[in-house]
Amino acid sequence: MSELSHFNNEKHAKMVDVSDKEATLREAVAVCTVFVNAEVFELITSGTTKKGDVLAVAQIAGVMAAKRTPDIIPMCHPVNITGVDISFTPDKQQCAINIKATVRCMGVTGVEMEALTVVSAAALTIYDMCKAVQKDIEIGSIKLVRKSGGTSGEYINE
Repeated sequence: MSELSHFNNEKHAKMVDVSDKEATLREAVAVCTVFVNAEVFELITSGTTKKGDVLAVAQIAGVMAAKRTPDIIPMCHPVNITGVDISFTPDKQQCAINIKATVRCMGVTGVEMEALTVVSAAALTIYDMCKAVQKDIEIGSIKLVRKSGGTSGEYINE
């Protein structure tokens, strides 16, 4: 595909018509990293911030974000999500929290945007819950690492 599909003949934005596509099992995996200082890393990993368990709240925020993706991405189709899995891997050496989200559906369009939205919302939640202790938290490396299903097949960028 060499052309952008979200524009009509008049060059106006449109939602792509997927009514002729066949429903298949689709999965997308996205990742993101949140970099904090040693003090905030300890607060997050010990679950002792004043606002509560940061990763538990980020987990809920991520799931909620998956379900609301078409509400914030204008041309994103609503999909019937069948599963959302989020993992947090602390990296003590880098004082970082690595976030990985896997989103699945049985549908006519993929869930890449949902997976990317999950890790973004989870990262922003970590930022929000820790910003009182550290102002220079950095969110980086938000990317799609894998997708499968549909006519375009499998994509891997790990």
